[in-house]
Amino acid sequence: MTRLFAFAGYFYQSAAAIVLIFAISHLLPAADYTNFSFALASSQLLCVLMFEWLQLAGLRFLAAAGANDVARLRWSLFAAGLSSAGALVVIGSCASLTSGLPTGIIALGLAISVLQGLTDLYFLSVRLSDRLGTASILLALRATALLTGAASGAAIAGTAEAALLGIASGHTLGLLAGLVAYRTPLERVPLRTMLADWRDFSRYGMLAAGASVIHLSVPVLLRVIIVGRLGATGAGAGFSIALDLLQRPFWVLNAAIHTVSYPEVVNDFEHGGVAKSVQSARRMFEFMICTTLVLLGGLVGFIPDAARILVPQASLEGFRETAPAVAAFYFLHTHLQATIAVVPHLEKLATRLVIVAAGQLASVAACSLAAVSAGLSPRGAVNCASVATLATILVALGPTLRFEAFPRWSLVMQALVAAIVIGSLGAIPTEPAWLAGKIAIAAVTTVIIGWRGDFLMLARRS
Repeated sequence: MTRLFAFAGYFYQSAAAIVLIFAISHLLPAADYTNFSFALASSQLLCVLMFEWLQLAGLRFLAAAGANDVARLRWSLFAAGLSSAGALVVIGSCASLTSGLPTGIIALGLAISVLQGLTDLYFLSVRLSDRLGTASILLALRATALLTGAASGAAIAGTAEAALLGIASGHTLGLLAGLVAYRTPLERVPLRTMLADWRDFSRYGMLAAGASVIHLSVPVLLRVIIVGRLGATGAGAGFSIALDLLQRPFWVLNAAIHTVSYPEVVNDFEHGGVAKSVQSARRMFEFMICTTLVLLGGLVGFIPDAARILVPQASLEGFRETAPAVAAFYFLHTHLQATIAVVPHLEKLATRLVIVAAGQLASVAACSLAAVSAGLSPRGAVNCASVATLATILVALGPTLRFEAFPRWSLVMQALVAAIVIGSLGAIPTEPAWLAGKIAIAAVTTVIIGWRGDFLMLARRS
């Protein structure tokens, strides 16, 4: 039941993020929304750059640590997080001197990066203290605070700075709520021990985080290339809305599955033997592949309804033009970054992760630039980026194939059929009279796949 509650919390977080994007796109002028979107994407990149190595190291080491080591590792982890926050403020402030963005937007972007990184790190420690339900409540609370704060700022002042200030306030509230809800036990350690822990964290975490930074740079690169061609126009804002909107469902679903399943996979890999490790990894792969397939079908099927109801008129054409291609790109991007990387993470092949990520960035850059130079539409450029990402997936499959944690392909095919059925709903008229029926069909199809796969593991198979 706790797993079901955790997934409900993650999907609420996803829904709140989607509502936030649409709300801000309505409340801000197109040029301000473009600046808001770019600043927020940049802050996410900085957050990953400075804190992802600790997230990955904490998840990998804390999940497998013995009872006597957990409190010590938490102390070292939080100390490293505070050091990363200080470094980010200093380096970011110096780098901002060469930026053309307004000073207020730069300062708020740095603040958001620091607050999000520290909050995510604390929420991770709560989750790995066997408090999955508490962590889920905290995530939902923060999502609500982010939505309320950003929308209020945009509605009151109508500027990108006000909306970003609301985002920073939401992360602050989330961190304070986490500190009140649960104080994770800590054990103060000598400096020498802490530095030894940092070496272990950095040896694995920094390379793995470097791969995450490079993967995160790919959508930012696409944004720069395509918005650079379109400019701060309605079409540019429509593409930015698609890029912001459609990454959230995949990102949140991936985070939910990893939060619920990955600690168990790590523990089985370290302590459970080969057969048990392969079984838990196989279930996780099934979970990732089948749910993201159904999600892709849902996004394609309901893009026309979302556009009609929520997208501003000035951005509508650009959104409709690019949204299906962006959804397909994020489907592939998620599996390259998350699913294909599971076995290298387990085996601590961090250098391989960096090479794969760099290969994706280089191939996407080459293909999308060539597409834009050839005069292709933004949709064509995104399709080229998808082809480059698919090619990278095929090249990077080696460790996963050798691990032999193969999913049940009959289940994957059922999920594919379900995705096609749900995606075909996009051809049905978008009038409100049809919407309830489309939602019912999509919901029933999703429940069938969830039951067939037993993805919430309410009745775990032996």
